[in-house]
Amino acid sequence: MSLIAQHTELLLILACVFGFFMAWGIGANDVANAMGTSVGSGAVTIWQAVIIAGVFEFLGAWLAGGEVTQTISGGLIKPEVVAAQPDLLVVGMLASLVGAGTFLLVMSTFGMPVSTGQSIIGGILGFALVAFGAGPINWGEIVSIVASWIASPIIAGALAFLLFESIRRLVLDNPDPAAGARRYIPIYVFLAALVISLVTLIKGLSHIGLDLSLATSVAISLGIGLAVAFGAALILRRVDLSPEARASDRFRNVERVFGYAQIFTAATMAFAHGSNDVANAVGPLAAIINTLSHPGQISAQSEVPGWVLVLGGAGIVFGLATYGHRVIKTIGGRITELTPTRGFSAELSAASTVVLATWFGIPVSTTQTLVGGVLGVGLARGMRALDLSVLGGVFAGWVLTLPGAALFSIVFYYLLHALL
Repeated sequence: MSLIAQHTELLLILACVFGFFMAWGIGANDVANAMGTSVGSGAVTIWQAVIIAGVFEFLGAWLAGGEVTQTISGGLIKPEVVAAQPDLLVVGMLASLVGAGTFLLVMSTFGMPVSTGQSIIGGILGFALVAFGAGPINWGEIVSIVASWIASPIIAGALAFLLFESIRRLVLDNPDPAAGARRYIPIYVFLAALVISLVTLIKGLSHIGLDLSLATSVAISLGIGLAVAFGAALILRRVDLSPEARASDRFRNVERVFGYAQIFTAATMAFAHGSNDVANAVGPLAAIINTLSHPGQISAQSEVPGWVLVLGGAGIVFGLATYGHRVIKTIGGRITELTPTRGFSAELSAASTVVLATWFGIPVSTTQTLVGGVLGVGLARGMRALDLSVLGGVFAGWVLTLPGAALFSIVFYYLLHALL
């Protein structure tokens, strides 16, 4: 009798526990990256960041996480090769989850930001190499994902540089910077709301039975964007922009205005992260559930039940609340000095990069997009504004991620294989 037939319930329980553990690691490491700029700039406190991220990470995972989840769980191992060995596939995916989660636990303990996407891919590669050899691995899929890791920080960095330069020209160098902020911030907020609404309506809601036409989705997104921009304009009126206040400290008042806006970009980044990175936890979990239900029908894509996305979202939130402060300190205060204007630019550029990648079903690293955004705003002030020693440590962590997660996965694969 096969392992699946003997221990179906046990394997399902282990899959849920290990999937939650992996999601916890994502929350502890990656969500901290997403919220680090907001905390580092002083726009929000650590506990305000936990609350904001908790709400929007969960909504992003549940509403817009299905598209990327299918992509990452489907293309790394060729199903026609492993279809005859479903037992090994289930054990290997379990090892990948707990191995990658353990690696993230170690890195988060030292406050080192790494890519959770690279961690789970390293975990899958590790078990696949020892269980099946190099044959079943879809190297073309891996190359495309690696290319996205290279491209995402460059794109985010370029966007952040351009955004900060536009803020510098339109607001900071304006004869009346505070009035310029009041005039242009609603436009930035509108663009962010438009992008996040579009990806949710067009790509994210089909798995819960809500399919909207493109025209309807665009119309609703435009309405949401205008409503959010109008709300931002109303909030900005509460900031003291009187002539006396402008004369006393005009740039301080500009930063206060962008502090309000950064709360929105923080929420946007949290939603974008939840929609994209939940795949790193529930992708292998969905593959396990699909294999347990249909051992002889291993397919290129695994159907993702709604409760799996809820489990992943809950794990991400729990990881941020319990352990996320360690990496927040690295991202928010050690790479470069952040202010609300710089944090706003970094977050909005990173969120746009992640959301667009989610739109096309391409897994990207939130860590690398956020670091790219921070680098972009830092470079706008010159190389001396960057702490190169910290950046060196961050890049070294990225290099160690793939082999480190693979090693942990191999160890847990042999352990689980022996026990089960």
